[in-house]
Amino acid sequence: MKQEELIEKLREREMISEEQLGDVKKYRALGIFSLHNELLFLLYLSVLLFTTGVGTLIYKNIDTIGHSIILAILFLVTVVCFYFSFKKAKGFSPEDVDFENPVYNYLVLAGTILSCIFIGYLQFQYQIFGSNYSLATLFSALLSFGVAYYFNNKSALSIAITGLATTIGISLTPKDILENDIYSNPILSYYGIALGVLLIVWAKYSDKINLKKHFGFIFLTFALHLISLCCLSQLMDDYWFLFVIVMAASTYYFYKISHEINAISIFTFTLLYGYIGFNISMFKLFDLIDLNFFGDFVIIIFPIYIIGSIVLFIKLMKQFNKKTNDSSK
Repeated sequence: MKQEELIEKLREREMISEEQLGDVKKYRALGIFSLHNELLFLLYLSVLLFTTGVGTLIYKNIDTIGHSIILAILFLVTVVCFYFSFKKAKGFSPEDVDFENPVYNYLVLAGTILSCIFIGYLQFQYQIFGSNYSLATLFSALLSFGVAYYFNNKSALSIAITGLATTIGISLTPKDILENDIYSNPILSYYGIALGVLLIVWAKYSDKINLKKHFGFIFLTFALHLISLCCLSQLMDDYWFLFVIVMAASTYYFYKISHEINAISIFTFTLLYGYIGFNISMFKLFDLIDLNFFGDFVIIIFPIYIIGSIVLFIKLMKQFNKKTNDSSK
């Protein structure tokens, strides 16, 4: 629904006066737009560029600068980031309490990334956790969780969950998803599904005890991707039918939860993962029977199936958007 229509609805329900309606229309007629989101994006980009630059600087000058100096500089910059963040923070709260100035959220993000770089470099150079690099990753993840909950920072929470997945051997970057070991190592798939279920349980428990309930969307998003990707990776395995059951249960759950929280991104990815899983399952079933008997029928029905799938997807998306708009009225 357009903003003009929303304003008219507010007036019809007498939530704003006729004078206020006129003022709103005059303001919108000026064509003034806010730079708030653009500036926040530039801040986010600057944090990523800065931390990337730090990593590149370390990589290219590791032999000339010296390990101790690099670690000292990393530690100093990290301390500065968290010093100002603690100074301006309102303290821990189970509610959605944010900084008065959003700039400090990006300072927290910078401190979190630099902390992970510091711990990783310390482990690489001095093996403070022995030869087990997973412990260093786990420590970084736990630190990021603490930062996320204290400063109410969603970016730090994403880093923490990614760190947990990396600890069990699963990388969540687009490149690594295509080349991941979960396709050849079923154990990683079991770990990934277990972690996804754990994230769902924690999201539900947090919602029940009113602990950072707004973090639930992030937990559910990661859980959806973990469970779905791990199931899809094992649909070619000998025990594929077991993963079909898990995939079906996951698709049903996230389809239902996406409607409950009006999350279009979860809804969209649920449909895509479910569709891919369904098609792979159908091919596995055809592989078990005599394909020559169904071959001609499949060739005829395939174009209709593709067109029908696209039409159904568009229809479901329209229904979801309509439901979301109706619930916001």
